[in-house]
Amino acid sequence: MQRVVVMRHGDRLDQAEPIWPANKPRPWDPPLTDAGLLRAWTVGKRIRAAADGWAVHRVLVSPFLRCRQTAARAAAALCAVPDDAALLAIEDAAHVPLDTSRIKVSIEYGLSEMMNTQAMGSIVGRVAPAVKSWFPDLPELEAVFPAGTIDHSAEPIYPEVPKWEESILEARSRYASVIRALADKYPHENLLLVTHGEGVGASVSYFEMGLEVYDVEYCAYSVLERQVAMKPGDEQGTGSFKVLTKSGTTGIQYAPVSESCFVG
Repeated sequence: MQRVVVMRHGDRLDQAEPIWPANKPRPWDPPLTDAGLLRAWTVGKRIRAAADGWAVHRVLVSPFLRCRQTAARAAAALCAVPDDAALLAIEDAAHVPLDTSRIKVSIEYGLSEMMNTQAMGSIVGRVAPAVKSWFPDLPELEAVFPAGTIDHSAEPIYPEVPKWEESILEARSRYASVIRALADKYPHENLLLVTHGEGVGASVSYFEMGLEVYDVEYCAYSVLERQVAMKPGDEQGTGSFKVLTKSGTTGIQYAPVSESCFVG
């Protein structure tokens, strides 16, 4: 079996402080709040504890700072040396001993935020057409992750950030295709994908037909599972993904399309 966990980032600073984007060189890239950092650590521990007889092997991350900070805390929880019971009692990720051989981390540009004004706001919408480089070079992006966890050999599905002004439907389709492509790229590994709210929503609505996601909390996550062929290239032995997450249990609310009162 292969499991894929798709997680939203933690609480972002510009939601707590709406004036944050003003005069920032990258107004689209706020950090997490202190509460967001704590939530990322807590949910990382929860994901680890909830895994029944399996472990996450690889973490793939949107390049946005809020996602990288979330992934750094979650990855630390996943490779922490203390056992699950002891780890749950540790409230701060600082100084927790890590076994970094347990996890591999890399950037995946295909997991980026929806590249449109609706997702990023009017300030970003005004400057976006002139943006030449959305993010620093890869070494600077990777610097936030725990030392020893970076997989320098990993090649992203998307070599760069998606083009500006994609539609919501285009973004949702992108998320679904990237989730599937990453799972196919690492078929014998369990994955944690750290992305944005629409990406988590797509992980449910695109892999379980007839469902509409109407709320995705900060650090909410879905869990997908499929049977994987033992032999490389045996496509008939690889099954479709099943959504294991039940509505309301991990921060995601969804309902059958006919019952949903909110689209998005």
